Amino acid sequence: MSAKNLQDVLDRSGDTVELLRNSQLGAYIYPVVPAEFTNFRREVIAWQTTAVLYDQTHHMVNLWISGPDALKLFTDTGVNSTAKFPVDSAKQFVPVSPEGGVIGDGILFRLAEEEFVFVGRAPVANWLTFKGSSGYNVDIRQDDRSPSRPYGKPVTRDVWRFQIQGPRAWDVIEKVNGGPVERVRFFKMGYLNVAGDRVRTLRHGMAGAPGLELWGPYETYDKVREAILEAGREFGMEPAGARAYSCNTLESGWIPSPLPAIYTGEELRPYREWLGADSYEAVNALAGSFISDRIQDYYLNPWELGYGGFVKYDHDFVGRSALEAVDPDTQRRKVTLAWNAEDVAKLLASPVDPEGPGYQFFDLPNANYGSSNFDAVLDADGNTVGLSLFTGYSANERKALSLATVNPDVPLGAEVRVIWGEPDGGSRKTTVQPHEQLAVRAIVSPAPYTVMARETYQPGWRTAAKV
Repeated sequence: MSAKNLQDVLDRSGDTVELLRNSQLGAYIYPVVPAEFTNFRREVIAWQTTAVLYDQTHHMVNLWISGPDALKLFTDTGVNSTAKFPVDSAKQFVPVSPEGGVIGDGILFRLAEEEFVFVGRAPVANWLTFKGSSGYNVDIRQDDRSPSRPYGKPVTRDVWRFQIQGPRAWDVIEKVNGGPVERVRFFKMGYLNVAGDRVRTLRHGMAGAPGLELWGPYETYDKVREAILEAGREFGMEPAGARAYSCNTLESGWIPSPLPAIYTGEELRPYREWLGADSYEAVNALAGSFISDRIQDYYLNPWELGYGGFVKYDHDFVGRSALEAVDPDTQRRKVTLAWNAEDVAKLLASPVDPEGPGYQFFDLPNANYGSSNFDAVLDADGNTVGLSLFTGYSANERKALSLATVNPDVPLGAEVRVIWGEPDGGSRKTTVQPHEQLAVRAIVSPAPYTVMARETYQPGWRTAAKV
């Protein structure tokens, strides 16, 4: 008899860590959008030198929530304050479990007084749907992400979602609009005229330079995309493919895939019994060299992910008492690790060196081989001083980088070791071949790593794309 829900899956497994470490899900895929339009290096460089068009249409959930209790639902579940949340603005929304572990994050748009849309990965959308289904006067409609592997099947969404980004972004925007566009403040919403349609916008920024996110009905996808690219041609605009898209988070410092902290605790048992046996949480692939037999050791709190500034105690919310017990000054903090070029060269040479050791494959530009990635970060004495959580290559910085969380006493400029590859030859994930581990030297660096991002982002706001 097959498992009925996530709790069934966990009970039958008996070992949550091993279940997720050996998931057969495969690599995380950005669906539908081509891998490259030109090549990922050219597309990555464009967002710092000219302009780029990101296609965010297919890889995120749109969760539409409306009704008299919609704002209350977000107030009760998010660490964020909603005391000031005017219509036509957005917040980076972060819910935590009763134990204080982050479930996920995403962007919450307030479209009207009682109308919202959450845009992000499945864990937060699932949590909001579950919580909103009991005791709240709300209507909830989920527009799920497009299939990872459509295999020729028609794909449709409620809306298309694009972003125009880069130093020449505003030139493109005003040409598309046919005239000047009001430069609303960061995370405020406005309107843009595109190909005869008036669409909604959000002032946003990814990888540093200011830009606009815009969205409209999916049936106008082709004409809007073509109009933007035509307007951007004279400014050197590049469309970004799926390979390039994942790179911006390395430069801008957003950690996109924390393990949802929902696998333990009796208070969350009803939620686990509500989640399907094939849900994101049930098939999520846990990867990396950090190994613990306690799934709780993979949970991350808001301070470890750089969200401490979002935590406001002006309202009651799920997990508040757990977070109040945390001393922020003793928590790990988010950093970027700049990997040593010689050690990265060893990884890249491994597949063509029949005499040398075989290391876990380091793919370019996104080297992650699980949905939630946890590599151990060691100091000179071999002590674990942090976790490396998202790894890849930046063509702008010409470096391999990873986003990490490290102990508060690890200074910027310190050299650490990231253990690349899994122990004992690796797990049974489909993305893993038998391999040896390599201790890669890395320098503890700021997050965001990119100078443009550090100097232009508004403090306290999310600094990357929704991936």
